[in-house]
Amino acid sequence: YLFMATQNGTVKKTVLEEFSRPRKGGIRAIMLDEGDTLVGVKYTDGNQEIILATKEGLANRFQEPDVRPMGRAASGVRGIRLGEQDEVIGMLAAEEGMNILTLTEKGFGKRTPVSEYRLCNRGGKGVTNIKITDKNGPVKTVMLVDGKEELMLVSKQGIGIRIKCSDISIIGRATQGVRVMRLEEGDSLAAAAQIVMDENEEENNPESPL
Repeated sequence: YLFMATQNGTVKKTVLEEFSRPRKGGIRAIMLDEGDTLVGVKYTDGNQEIILATKEGLANRFQEPDVRPMGRAASGVRGIRLGEQDEVIGMLAAEEGMNILTLTEKGFGKRTPVSEYRLCNRGGKGVTNIKITDKNGPVKTVMLVDGKEELMLVSKQGIGIRIKCSDISIIGRATQGVRVMRLEEGDSLAAAAQIVMDENEEENNPESPL
């Protein structure tokens, strides 16, 4: 299947075979409501557990079989119930033993074990992922990590830093995280990505976790 999630909290699962005959101009994958946008797509086996994370620091973990398969032209069903000012910023497939890395707009972050996110109902509000305050700001991105990764963080003003994921603290859900990037006044985190090292870089950096 392809499992999709939108900014407004809608999710949809479509059999991969329905995308086997693409056209030059593309084919419709999901029908979006006005003002909604796609925030994530994952290749799944139909039996995974999905986690939707929001800007205001909530996360809803639910079973993929709770979402029935739908055709390409369908709009999907509710995956998480959002507050008036909230929106989905990321989707993950839960893996026990891994951590959820959460990064906020003001350069704060934390790692929290997937096991701390209890299974909820599809369409529910979920649980706290991170405590949002004026100090750390809204959530910018989430990703699944094991601690061996290296990350590149880039601000809106074009400043980038490279850090080890292991340097970011593992702490509980209802915390605001720790500072991982110092930002100038008026700047904010724009994007974060895992660094994939090539073989030459690995040979020159034997102590690197990658």
